[in-house]
Amino acid sequence: MIKHKKAQWPWHALTALVLVGLAISLYLSTSMMAYEWRWNRVPQYFAYQAEETQRAIDYGSVQEIVVSGGTATVTLSSESGDAQTLKVDTDSLQLSRGDDVAEGDAIGVTRHWAAGPLAWGLWTTLWLSVVSGAAGLLIGLVAGLCRLSSNPTLRDLSTVYVELVRGTPLLVQIFIFYFFIGTVLNLSREFAGVAALALFTGAYVAEIVRAGVQSIAKGQNEAARSLGLNASQSMRHVILPQAFKRVLPPLAGQFISLVKDTSLVSVIAITELTKSGREAITTSFSTFEIWFCVAGLYLLINLPLSHLASRLERRLAQSD
Repeated sequence: MIKHKKAQWPWHALTALVLVGLAISLYLSTSMMAYEWRWNRVPQYFAYQAEETQRAIDYGSVQEIVVSGGTATVTLSSESGDAQTLKVDTDSLQLSRGDDVAEGDAIGVTRHWAAGPLAWGLWTTLWLSVVSGAAGLLIGLVAGLCRLSSNPTLRDLSTVYVELVRGTPLLVQIFIFYFFIGTVLNLSREFAGVAALALFTGAYVAEIVRAGVQSIAKGQNEAARSLGLNASQSMRHVILPQAFKRVLPPLAGQFISLVKDTSLVSVIAITELTKSGREAITTSFSTFEIWFCVAGLYLLINLPLSHLASRLERRLAQSD
């Protein structure tokens, strides 16, 4: 009997219809508030043309001006006989040859592209996520294996760490690290923020590792020991590779949560993506536009991470 595959396009069409309905609802909601969209204000918060004013360092006069395209090379001759050469944008040149200049007078400006606050906030969020994620993975691996240790002290200490961190809010832990531990040890706010995020992530990774290792059949360890491997070799070469395949999805979910949790370090004056968004709103008054961009940037980080984890999971499943 031939089985006919059901058409999927009606369901995809329904999905598109739902999304269009949500977009229309959002538009109507903002229309009811008489909100005026100003998307033209947003690009400058990603990149803008910065101007650097070039000034005379001494009293003197303009000796020579050489224009080459959009750049003008200005040579100033001071009263002491020293020469100063400045390059400025031609359209910003404020003097002519022979004009007198005083110390600090503006000759012109040079323009260059610079990263805006949202771009810097995105970079801060990225490095905070990578550093704290790597440290949290290492801490979680050690703590997770300690949870499975036959040594009561290691097992008890790791249990206290995991339960203490998982039972208290991350925001409170950040405050404790920065205002108490950071003050005592004279830590920077960046170090305190990374440490708090790493320890918080490590507690959850520890439980993921523990559950993954315990999900492997005991016969695997017994078989490895019968081949002459000791406990550490059995764990490293037999148990952990199999457990990694099972813990990959929850690990990916935990690291995606970590990226979003970095927004909490703004309370200790670290200008990551969310804080950059709030600062941009105070100058642009484009509340919805900025927050939509911030949300889109978080998606820009997390969607590839989720896709990469899914591909890796499928490749590992093929090797079984």
